[in-house]
Amino acid sequence: MSTETFEFQVEARQLLQLMIHSVYSNKDVFLREIVSNASDALDKLRLAVLRDDDLDADTSDLHIEIELDPEARTLTVRDNGIGMSHDEVGKLIGTIANSGTAEFLKELEEAQDSAGAEQLIGQFGVGFYSGFMVADEMTLVTRKAGESGGTRWSSRGEGTYTLDPAGDAPQGTSVTLHLKPADPENQLHDYTSVWTVKEIVKRYSDFITWPIRLVPAPGAAAPDGEDGSGAASGAAAGPETLNSMKALWARPRDEVSDEEYHELYKHVSHDWRDPLETVRLQAEGTFEYQALLFLPAHAPHDLYTRDYRRGLQLYVKRVLIMEDCDALLPTHLRFVKGVVDAADLSLNVSREILQQDRHIRMIQRRLAKKVLSSVKDMMTNEPDKYRGFWREFGAVLKEGLLAGGDDRDALLAVASFASTHSDDEPTTLRQYVERMKDGQDDIYYLTGESRQSIENSPHMEAFRARGLEVLLLTDPVDEVWVDVVGEAEGKRFRSVAKGEIELDAQDGGPAGEEREKQAEEYADLLGWMKERLAGEVKDVRLSTRLTVSPACVVSDAGDLTPALENMYRAMGQEVPAAKRILELNPGHPLVSGLNRAYGEREDRTGLAETAELLHGLAVLAEGGRPGEPARFVQLVAERLGRTV
Repeated sequence: MSTETFEFQVEARQLLQLMIHSVYSNKDVFLREIVSNASDALDKLRLAVLRDDDLDADTSDLHIEIELDPEARTLTVRDNGIGMSHDEVGKLIGTIANSGTAEFLKELEEAQDSAGAEQLIGQFGVGFYSGFMVADEMTLVTRKAGESGGTRWSSRGEGTYTLDPAGDAPQGTSVTLHLKPADPENQLHDYTSVWTVKEIVKRYSDFITWPIRLVPAPGAAAPDGEDGSGAASGAAAGPETLNSMKALWARPRDEVSDEEYHELYKHVSHDWRDPLETVRLQAEGTFEYQALLFLPAHAPHDLYTRDYRRGLQLYVKRVLIMEDCDALLPTHLRFVKGVVDAADLSLNVSREILQQDRHIRMIQRRLAKKVLSSVKDMMTNEPDKYRGFWREFGAVLKEGLLAGGDDRDALLAVASFASTHSDDEPTTLRQYVERMKDGQDDIYYLTGESRQSIENSPHMEAFRARGLEVLLLTDPVDEVWVDVVGEAEGKRFRSVAKGEIELDAQDGGPAGEEREKQAEEYADLLGWMKERLAGEVKDVRLSTRLTVSPACVVSDAGDLTPALENMYRAMGQEVPAAKRILELNPGHPLVSGLNRAYGEREDRTGLAETAELLHGLAVLAEGGRPGEPARFVQLVAERLGRTV
């Protein structure tokens, strides 16, 4: 096999240019990213050997090496981990096929400053390319464990890369960076300096569970002394281990700094930002385990996609056995990152076994309880921090309300919602119930695409007029969980857009006698409209919801809302369209005029069109579309033409 030259995909070229002309202030993080990749490769080899006894791989001394050559101005990071095949190099390094580069570049364009850009990169799995922040050229040599031949990848980051055979490559991967000249004014340090490399590894990678060894280049000086320029000097010596390899979750809290916790979070999550909250848990007794969990500050871009990689790192007695164990947390806590170290599990355990293991189920319940307890404490003691957390993750947490189980009450206790009580401050369900008016038995809510669309809905008019608080629910999951949960704090959830709403007992509504009189007065019109609109509605009745609008459409108490119907159809489930109920406002001039005209005219052709328009306006007012938009537009145009 001879040298092959390939072009980077378009998005990868854009990303490379971003790195080469980087405006990031902290270029040191390139070493953290490459060391983290090396650590992952060692983890993968350990897992592969556990699962495949026949794998021909040397695991006697798994480690990471860093080699500095000040004369050649190179820095090499080498591991003896899983390695990559020729095809994997082209796929994983040449194309960034699965890293979400397009989304990254789009969000990067929207970032207003270099700090915002720096915060984005880690989310998108492009850490390898950060080497081009400090290097003019990068060379990668790799051989996959169990294979005989290796591959050499090389690029100057200018749009192409080459692949060569590397028959003598040892097991694992080495990445050599041909460094740019040092430029302290632009935060580009001398990365051949032993002191600089030691400081970076200690700051970012001290917790890595594999030894990170600083080895002198052939013929180079010992790494424990430097001359005045920062380059190595002195007699030749052997490798020096730079990291403590101490598991942070096993160390007492007062011995670990927040910065160390934050670096572990960045390592396991590939997020460049600090976590919002760190959660520690230690269980002792018949089944012992330790957990160190992190709540992110921001939701990842792919949180709601099928390909989102969820799960915690699972260790057994400090040995990593699974990188993303999704059995340790319920789906609605899939954004939580961290590690669990159990003392009594088998090293060779499959996902299928874990799903059924009673100890794992016990850990899941305990971790979920601890996370929600931490969120509750945040809500009580750090309300601003909680509001930021709920804004990012409230929608995914509410998914847990659909499952029921032990978490439902805890989730309802930490949930907060926009409401008509305040334009800015969300409310908890307990606060809502405490503010309920005398005689109010239900928690009123309305779902919609946005707060503005809900507040402008005709369904809100009578509630606004009577000063009744309504929860404003705008997440798609809200359409489902309120029906599943049914009640909270001893009060039923009640949609203001479903069923008949009786507000007379809560002041201000028309008296019973007046209602009966109106029903009798409009009975003929309502019956006639029900017949005329039979293809569109199941009933036509007078409304207690409306004070300003002439009409609105509502769902029957047991029917699906149109939004929920659309949601099911988007998931491939066919559901029959439920006919709605048309409600008329007898106090509106259009409705009273229509009733009067119905009683006076024998030719009701024009009135039939008015009834059709009235229904179409009601559908539009709630954000829907008339059954026949073209006919609706034609009727409106004809009516407007008569007024000119």
